This record gives sequence, C-alpha cells and structure tokens, in this order.
Amino acid sequence: MRAFCTSKWFLPGFCVFLGVVCLGAFWIGDDLGSGLFSFGVLAGLGVVAAIGGRSETIRGLRGDGRDEYWAGLDRDATLLAGLVLITLVIVMCLWEWAHGRDGSPYAQLGAVAGVAYIAAFVVLRFRR
Repeated sequence: MRAFCTSKWFLPGFCVFLGVVCLGAFWIGDDLGSGLFSFGVLAGLGVVAAIGGRSETIRGLRGDGRDEYWAGLDRDATLLAGLVLITLVIVMCLWEWAHGRDGSPYAQLGAVAGVAYIAAFVVLRFRR
C-alpha cells in the first residue's frame, strides 16, 4: 500500500475518484450542475497534478521523489490544516451554543477529533 500512495499517479487518481463521488452525491441530491462543477474542479486538479511534473512543489505533493524535507513539509502542513480545522469546529460549536442551538454537528466533530487525538497520542507514545 505504501508504494501505491507514493506513486505519482495516486494524487491525480484520487482527485478524479473524489470528483466522481462528489458528482454522484450531488446528482443523488438533485443538483447535477453543482456535481458537474465539483467534478470539473477536482478532475482539473488531478490533471494539473499529473502533468505538472516539472514543478518541484507538485512532485512533492504527489509524493514521487520524497525525502525527509518533503515528509517534514507534509507533516507540518497536515498539522497546520488540522489545527485550523479543529479551531473552526470549536468556534462554530460555541457560536451555535451562544445562539441557543445544540451545536450539532460541530460538537460531534469536536468530540471525534478529541478522541482521535488522545488515541493517537497514546499509541504514538508507546511506539517510540
């Protein structure tokens, strides 16, 4: 599995796959126009990732030719994206509570993120 995820075709393929899934979800929800738009954006991103082999950044995103430098960038970018997402989930939950609502689905997302963090912390603690 590791070799597949670091193949230069994983990211373009995943973009197209996600585009098809979004198209299907919007189509089921009777919004074919938004589905086609989503597919177009994601498939376009996949094409850029597939043909952008001259760009070192795109090669780093795709995973081909990775070394410690790119792995560190990936880890730091993932950490920052997770921090932003968790912060927004907390803020949106507080917003909902301040307006007398139950905070759904933000409270559930925050709880899952908290449990996942604690579980990962414990597992990683004993792996090192």
